[in-house]
Amino acid sequence: MGRYRIGVATGAWLFSGSHNRVQLWLVGARGEARLELRLRPVRGQEEEFERDVPKDLGPLQFVKLRKHHSLVDDAWFCDCITVRGPGACEEATFFPCYRWVQGQDVLSLPEGTARLAGENASDVFQKHREKELKERRRLYCWATWKEGLPRTIAAERQDDLPPNSRFHEEKRLDFEWALKAGALETVLKRVYTLLSSWSRLEDFDQIFWGQKSDLAERVHHCWRDDELFGYQFLNGANPMVLRRSASLPSRLVLPSGTEALGAQLERELQSGSLFEADFSLLDGIPANVIRGEKQYLAAPLVMLQMRPEGKLLPVVIQIQPPSPSCPAPPLFLPSDPPLAWLLAKIWVRNSDFQLHQLQYHLLNTHLVAEVIAVATMRCLPGLHPVFKLLIPHIRYTLEINTRARSQLISEGGIFDKAVSTGGGGHVHLLRRAMAQLTYSSLCPPDDLAARGLLGIPSALYAHDALRLWEIIARVWKELGNVPQDNAGKTCPHKQYVQGIVRLFYHRDDVVRGDPELQAWCREITEVGLCQAQDRGFPASFQSQSQLCRFLTMCVFTCTAQHGAINQGQLDWYAWVPNAPCTMRMPPPTTKEDVKMATVMGSLPDIRQACLQMTITWHLGRRQPDMVPLGHHKEKYFSSPKAKAVLSQFQTDLENLEREITARNAQVDLPYDYLRPSRIENSVTI
Repeated sequence: MGRYRIGVATGAWLFSGSHNRVQLWLVGARGEARLELRLRPVRGQEEEFERDVPKDLGPLQFVKLRKHHSLVDDAWFCDCITVRGPGACEEATFFPCYRWVQGQDVLSLPEGTARLAGENASDVFQKHREKELKERRRLYCWATWKEGLPRTIAAERQDDLPPNSRFHEEKRLDFEWALKAGALETVLKRVYTLLSSWSRLEDFDQIFWGQKSDLAERVHHCWRDDELFGYQFLNGANPMVLRRSASLPSRLVLPSGTEALGAQLERELQSGSLFEADFSLLDGIPANVIRGEKQYLAAPLVMLQMRPEGKLLPVVIQIQPPSPSCPAPPLFLPSDPPLAWLLAKIWVRNSDFQLHQLQYHLLNTHLVAEVIAVATMRCLPGLHPVFKLLIPHIRYTLEINTRARSQLISEGGIFDKAVSTGGGGHVHLLRRAMAQLTYSSLCPPDDLAARGLLGIPSALYAHDALRLWEIIARVWKELGNVPQDNAGKTCPHKQYVQGIVRLFYHRDDVVRGDPELQAWCREITEVGLCQAQDRGFPASFQSQSQLCRFLTMCVFTCTAQHGAINQGQLDWYAWVPNAPCTMRMPPPTTKEDVKMATVMGSLPDIRQACLQMTITWHLGRRQPDMVPLGHHKEKYFSSPKAKAVLSQFQTDLENLEREITARNAQVDLPYDYLRPSRIENSVTI
């Protein structure tokens, strides 16, 4: 007879506990024992108890659970179970759960050590993997939201999602309260401005109250400045469009009389200080019709110069590309009449809003993260080390994306009500953007190098993104930064992604021989991303380094990249003229006719502006249950070596936090979006 000490931990979320009774079994290599115990789990508590078992069970392999109910199935969220066997020195065996227990079926929790397929000590683990994946493939099915776009989870609304992919109750209540609070604020602003004029830019002050940030206040006061306009391409809400010019763009037709401009551009080009932001992807996209009023889109090009002190300033703006059937489009210059130059910059900011929200936010982070999440749930069992690595980074992603498809980008949703690419244009734009969704575009070392943004002191997004990529990957050889100890020997500092990979994949042939991993890779590239091999995504993994790079891309996209793209909305879009969601008049064809009435007639009306402020606050605010990057409480790995990898990752992030904080104290406009404590551990909003 042996005495076992069992600990059962219940989640701390609302309604995690249960009034139903829970039955437990211990399953070891030499036998199984049903415990004479009926729990009623209490939210946020770990219950401990001891039971005598009449036979030696051997090394524990599973804990089995069954929840009994008579009238009401009261779901229970089980965090984990620990079991300490006979003997004073016996270490506790850990059984992670972190899921809802519902119904009356028996749930088997395997011991938490990560294992590859074929490495199992017993066939029972392999059978468990197969049974688990069969059930997951039934629950997590693919669907096509729109042809030509990444595939999504098969769920028309959030209630259709599997329970373990849903928001916890606190998150749901906060999300829905924030929507109602935003709607109420919009109504109050509409009432407040009911009898007011709307003919000057200062009239936007009438709705610039409520939830806003300190940086939004600064944007409010300085948004007309060329310096702030240029800064946003480097470190604003969307730092993804800017690139260093390798030649003068072919679309930039310089009319007679602009020889001095041409000479200036050529000088800047030769010195490497000429940059461009080209929005040609928007050319020909159909514009929205809102409440019977036609909206307008443009596809501008802006050329900028990098000054020696690091300021990026606009030199010339072409609002529309040339067309054989139309006169050459005018070029707008800083020396033009102030309102003409301001309106040209507003058109650029409107175009940046469209690409930011659809290409770089929705497609490149949300939809890519959803593909990763669905493929992970369908192809990797809970025992797989890659599942344990990624599961914290896909929390809430399926529900927030499902809500976006039913409320934000749906027919009659927010985009249709307020955004110039709504009404179907957003789908056309997303399909075009798919062609630019390459593997290298999701990897900052490649993307920033291709855009010529490496080594620019004032490019704070670029600097912080590279540092985070390095910390997540820790592939020192690729980055050319091999740490050494005091004796000059190379330190074995291979952490997080590389650290986890090398714990389980000792050689390249182990990578090639993992059928679950290879199926996961194919599921992402061939199914979720719609045959993306021609855009550089791998269809299989052939080496440790290839796997490390892909996993780093997954983690970076779901955490740091989404943080950089999402958080700036509250700061840069709250003052609507700085980034208008729609334009209500066509682009100007002459400079002399631009009056204040033209500017105000082009900008969003009160209704659209209020809606923009409400949604950007809702999406850009810090989430109350936010989990910072790398600081999830769930313990999916049980081995000391894997835990040490995560601990080192957290230490590296804390060091980077101090670096960024010190840097920000020295600059005029701090860049905070990639400060690790502000990066959420997954796409949750």
